[in-house]
Parts: sequence; C-alpha cells; structure tokens
Amino acid sequence: MSGSKARLQAIENVKEHRSPEAFFSTDETPGEVFGQNVFTKAVMQKRLPKPVFKSVMATIERSKALDPAVADIVASAMKDWALEKGATHYAHVFYPLTGLTAEKHDSFFEPGDDGASIAEFAGKTLTQGEPDASSFPNGGLRATFEARGYTGWDVTSPAYILENPNGNTLCIPTVFVSMTGEALDHKTPLLRSQQAMAAQAERVLKLFGHAKPEAVVSFAGAEQEYFLIDRSFVFSRPDLLNSGRTLFGAAPPKGQEFDDHYFGAIPDRVLAFMLDCERELFKLGIPAKTRHNEVAPGQFEIAPMFERSNVAADHQQLLMVTLKKVANKHGMECLFHEKPFAGINGSGKHVNFSLGNASEGNLLLPGDTPHENAQFLVFCAAVIRGVHKYGGLLRCSVASATNDHRLGANEAPPAIISIFLGDQLADVFDQVAKGGATSSKEKGTIIIGADTLPVLPTDPGDRNRTSPMAFTGNRFEFRAPGSLQSIAGPMVTINTMLAEALDHIATEIETSMADGADFDVAVQKVLEAIITDHGAVVFNGDGYSEDWQVEAEARGLLNLRTTLDALPQLVTPEALELFSRYGVFSEREMHSRYEIAMEQYALSIGVEARSTLEMASTMVLPAALRYQTELATNLASLKALDVEVDTSDLDGVSASIQALRGGIAALKGALGHDGADSVEAEATHAGLELLPAMAAVRVAADELESLVADDLWPLPTYQEMLFIL
Repeated sequence: MSGSKARLQAIENVKEHRSPEAFFSTDETPGEVFGQNVFTKAVMQKRLPKPVFKSVMATIERSKALDPAVADIVASAMKDWALEKGATHYAHVFYPLTGLTAEKHDSFFEPGDDGASIAEFAGKTLTQGEPDASSFPNGGLRATFEARGYTGWDVTSPAYILENPNGNTLCIPTVFVSMTGEALDHKTPLLRSQQAMAAQAERVLKLFGHAKPEAVVSFAGAEQEYFLIDRSFVFSRPDLLNSGRTLFGAAPPKGQEFDDHYFGAIPDRVLAFMLDCERELFKLGIPAKTRHNEVAPGQFEIAPMFERSNVAADHQQLLMVTLKKVANKHGMECLFHEKPFAGINGSGKHVNFSLGNASEGNLLLPGDTPHENAQFLVFCAAVIRGVHKYGGLLRCSVASATNDHRLGANEAPPAIISIFLGDQLADVFDQVAKGGATSSKEKGTIIIGADTLPVLPTDPGDRNRTSPMAFTGNRFEFRAPGSLQSIAGPMVTINTMLAEALDHIATEIETSMADGADFDVAVQKVLEAIITDHGAVVFNGDGYSEDWQVEAEARGLLNLRTTLDALPQLVTPEALELFSRYGVFSEREMHSRYEIAMEQYALSIGVEARSTLEMASTMVLPAALRYQTELATNLASLKALDVEVDTSDLDGVSASIQALRGGIAALKGALGHDGADSVEAEATHAGLELLPAMAAVRVAADELESLVADDLWPLPTYQEMLFIL
C-alpha cells in the first residue's frame, strides 16, 4: 500500500473503531477492587505468624534491617497467595538505567520425584535473583565477561499480581546491583538517599525535643501528562514508532490557541480508557486520584495520591506500563515523549514531594502561623539551601535529549532552577533575614458578588507555574521532570541535597548550643544565615521572562539550557563529594551514570537522525517529486494549448524540493562521520551537528506538506492525529 493510501486507510480505521465491551459491573462496590492484586499489610497479617508479621512491619514502617530468618515463611505465604490468584510464574521486577522496567519470569512449578509437578518458592528465591548485569547500561561497571548481577527484594515495596488473559504473574519489586555491590538501577540509590536523608532529619527532630522520632521518609506524588492518538496513525508514522515523537509535521490550522481543551469535557472514548485504566491501577494498589484534559489537543493527565518515594517511583513505572497496555486495548497509543508534537504543549511529570513520619506528620506543613513554626521553617530552609547549592544537579536529574525539547519553552519551567515560596513564606523569610519573624500574612476571602454563592477562602500566596520548584501549601512541586523519565533520579537528588542541608543545620545548631546559645537563638541564627547565603534562589516572578534570564545570571544561578550543558554537573568535585559522603553513589557509580547519560543522549538523537533521513528520502521526497511531475505535466499541457500559465506553484515546490535535497545531503554527511573517540565527543556531535541537520530537513519537509496535494501526502498530519480520535 502506498504511503498516501496508508494514511487515508488509517483515517478510515479510526472512523470505524469500536470500543471494547464495558467492563464495569454494577454489582461491584466502588473501591472494593483497590489493592486486590497486592500482597498488602492486611494480607500479610492474615497469612503470616504474628512474630514474622511484626518483623516485616518493622522493616517497612521503621526502616529496620530485614531479618533473613523470616524470608522462607514470607515466601511460602506469598506463593500460596499468588497461586490462589492464578499465578503460574514469579518475576523479580527491577529498574535498570534504560529508564524502563525489566523483569525475569520463572515458573513456580518444578517436576517432582513421582512425575507430578510441585510448586516451590523458597526464601532465597524471594530475596535474590541473578539476571545478566552486562547487557544493561552500566557505564563500564560491568563488562561482557563480568556478567553476574543480582536482584534483591525490596520489602518496603509490595509484591503484586500482574494479570494477563493467559495467566498471571507474581511480581516482586527488587533492586539491581552488580556482583561488586554497585548500583545498576534507579531504586538502589533511591533507597540509599532516603536512608541518608532520614538520618539527618531525625537529628534535627531530636534537637526539637523529639527524643525517639519515628523514621522520616520522603513522600512523592507525580502528576503524569501524556498524549493519546489512534494506533492506526502510529503505524503510518515511522518516527512515532522509532522515537516516540513526530520528526515532521506542519502546524494545523487550529492548535491550542483557544485554550478550549484544558479541563474540557473528556471525550467518551478517552473517558472509557481512563475508567478502564483506573480500575487496573486500583487493583494494583496505585492510588490514582485525578484525571483531566491537559492544555494541548490530545493531551491528558493522571495524578496519584502521595506515597513513600520508593513506592511512588515503582508505581509510576507500573502506571506507565498500564497506561500503554490499556490504551492499546482501546485502539489508541499512549505517548510519553516530552514533545511528541512541535508547536503545542509538551508533557511533564511534576513531582510533588514532602518529608514526614508517623509521629510528627508532614514536616513541610506550615500551619496557620508559619512564623511561629520553627520546625517547619528549618525544613523549608533546608530545601532552600539544597536547591541553591545543588541546582545544577537538580537540572541534571531531568536532563535528556527528549526533555530538551520542552524545558525552557513557555510551557515548562526554565532551565534555571529557582524556588517559588509564595507571598506568605517569602515575607516570613524576609523577616527572618532581618532578625526574626513576628507575623504571617493571613488567608483572605473572595466575594464573588452572587448571593447564592459562598464566600471562598483564599490561600495567603498565589501559585507560580513558571517556577521549577514551587511551594504549594504543604509540599514542594518539582515541575522540571519530563513525562518519559523515572521519578527516582530527581528524588535521589532531592533526598541527598536535603541530607546535606539538614546535616549542616543540625551541626550549626549543636555547635551554637555547645557554645552556650539558647536553642531558639541557635535556630534563628542558622535560618538567618541560610536565607542570607542562599536566598538568591528564591524568585516569585515570571520565570519565562527575558528579564529573569539576566537577573538570574546576576544572582549567580546556573542556566544550563541543554543536556550537554547539564551533564558535566554529575562529575564536578562538589557532586562527587556530596553523593560519596552520604553513601548514595561511589565515584565509580557517578562516573558510570555520566557515561550512560551521555551515551543515551547520543543514541536517542542518532535514532531520530536516521529516521529523519529515511522518512525524508523514502516518503516525503517521493511524494513531493510526484506532485512536481503532476504540476509540470499540467503546465506543459496548458502551454501546448497557448494558455498563459502561472508557474509560481511549481516554482515553490521546486525550491522546497531543492532545500529538502540539500538538507538530506547534509544530514547524510553528518551521520556518516567516522565516529568519535569518546562518549562526550559523540554526544557533542549529536547535539551540535545532527540536531541542526535534522531541523533543516524538517523545515523543508513541513513547507512541502503545505504545498503538496493532500491525496499524495504520505504521513498522517497533525490535524488528523490530534483531532480525529
């Protein structure tokens, strides 16, 4: 089938789509499915002996070391539960540095002596697996002849059943490390960073009079933005199949300029997908809370409730897998690329985070009078210090070839990392800097003017959607992560920078008190020093403005515009010392991540460049040449009849074809370079040579899309993909 016929057939397929049969049962009580496929605390309490249950809970809730003696008992109970749920296999699920989920499946059943099969699942099997460690990105930590790696059970993240029409699988969240104990995944450093942060947070709490504070953990809730398009269009777009974004596409007559999609009525087909997806998420214990249309046509969002950051990271990965799977069931493709369509809003993954424990609750809750809440001010000040000192690392934690298309545009936070505190907190910290806070701005009210409507209370501070790190009432929202990435990377950086900041605060208070200072005076002294030394990172204005670029430079804030600018932050002496000091990464692990990030940047752009060349050469150029031939033939026929002709259409098409051919030749040349002698050189070539060459090809191709006859154009257009669903 020719390209143009395939495109038209794709449109027909969308028009003929029929949604799957309804799944909802009126006999099902809303909420009863939540967690039904999870090995929850309630399930463990029923199935485990009381001492074993208490031991496991001590690990989960109080971060106590896992007692190896309980593993066999837990494994047996978990196996019996899984078999009752129809599971035939178990899988250690881990999160390698691909950014995706990995899993190795093994059967429960083994042949017995009598020729029958028996179900086996020992404690050792639960706690440890052995996948190949050399076939995943490892940045030189493992070689092909050094292939041994281990998965280790993360007891704090619950096991679950993954359903399939042909059989179910018990999934066990694990870490993934090399034989030398070095982290080859996202989860291991996340658990290390959480432990480091907790130790320092508990030091601070003890200074505030909490003699035996419960274990402090970081919590996260990541808003997930995504696009949905009909799968028929994807099969006609090699760029979407290969790279997850469109490498060509002229702007449609209507985009998002009317602001009519945001929070609009959810289309029936999409709502059916959302309802189906949420039910699957509920069964897996993932607390999906919010759903709505996002800014761009075809763009949507799902947001969960807060969870421990390592569980939230696991659930985020599982959420993405579920969204993809259910979308396919409904004949759609779920796109997580940060910028799948040029010219309209991209997708992020805003990570809301806080700190807390069972006894003190949320440590970032200011209360009604934050100026009197010294404990809150200390933890808030720790965020300010951390973001100012390690803004480059935060920027690096969200750096990727895909997120570069989004960051810095007027739709996402700028590449300059700053903090928005809001009017109330900014005023409190301004008072602190001047010697002590004595008041807090109070909440206001809105009088709407219609007697039938209630008076609405307002928060003491507005929100700022242009800020990368914004305080939103009882948490901070890190808005820079991209929709495609794991939230583990940003949370590792956040936890570690807070460990350093809380360590500094505790040490300063302890030193002042040892020198005879009163506790309140010591707290005021450290708060005043932090806001004086690090207040430059606080910015409540418009992060999109040109003036902010100038002002941020004057404040000494980094403006790391691209991934190539950001990645060297991973291997600065300050970064290596920070992560090493708190046991999150060794220097070898840090350098490995730098190598991997550089390599993945180059590989991502390389795939896009080859796709651009192939599509331009085999789809766009042939369509344009056919149209050029048609125009030339028609003009020749008219001239033969002595009819005066206008050659402007032919001239325009010919000029664009010439530009396209020039772009193809330049891109082919850029792809044909001999290679680089280092991963940095390869990444630099990709960013500085391949990307501009691809852009030149796209300009010519998109111009041709607006000139070539519609029945000859081979690629589904933006108008079709975004508005036909």
